[in-house]
Amino acid sequence: MNTDILEKEILENHEKYLKRIALFKSYGYDVEKERKFIVEQAKPLNGKILDAGTGKGYFALALAKEGHPFVTFDISADQQQFAKLNLAYFGFANLVDFRIENAECSSFPDESFDIIFSVNLVHHLQNPYQVAEELSRILSPNGKLIIADFTETGFRIIDKIQALEGKTHETGKATLSDIESYTKTKGFYITKMKSNIQKILIVKKAFH
Repeated sequence: MNTDILEKEILENHEKYLKRIALFKSYGYDVEKERKFIVEQAKPLNGKILDAGTGKGYFALALAKEGHPFVTFDISADQQQFAKLNLAYFGFANLVDFRIENAECSSFPDESFDIIFSVNLVHHLQNPYQVAEELSRILSPNGKLIIADFTETGFRIIDKIQALEGKTHETGKATLSDIESYTKTKGFYITKMKSNIQKILIVKKAFH
């Protein structure tokens, strides 16, 4: 692609990002603050890191700002393109390995990652327990899985924004509480924390 065309695409994409961040903030949802909150709760960040479910890359940007190289995947190349362009704007493209993967059956070998983030993904999933099994499979024995999703307040805000845009915010078959109960039956130890917008589970092997 021509360099000038690419630069224009990056700038136009970033303008869309700024407008969307401003829209969220006008409804009381500070995306950058909430993503940073998740990162802070997950520290220390050591070893190989995976961001499961890139989406538009809001969390990928927060992680990149910490200076950590990581892998991120999504099933949608179109969604991920927004993230690629935005991280390029901030100069973080070289930190991130973008992949197209299905969270239900990824191509990653067993125990590939020491830290796995799943941010606001659970409520989109049609087969959430299968995804939980897959993320557990690729998590190292000493690793931790950070699963975050919206609080009731967060969901209300997202629903309002989706309605404003003429969309419906569809949700899947499991809540974060359901995933918590499920992972406990699999022998994991869980710690919880929350903000006004986000609920977080940090999932580890029970002997840690």
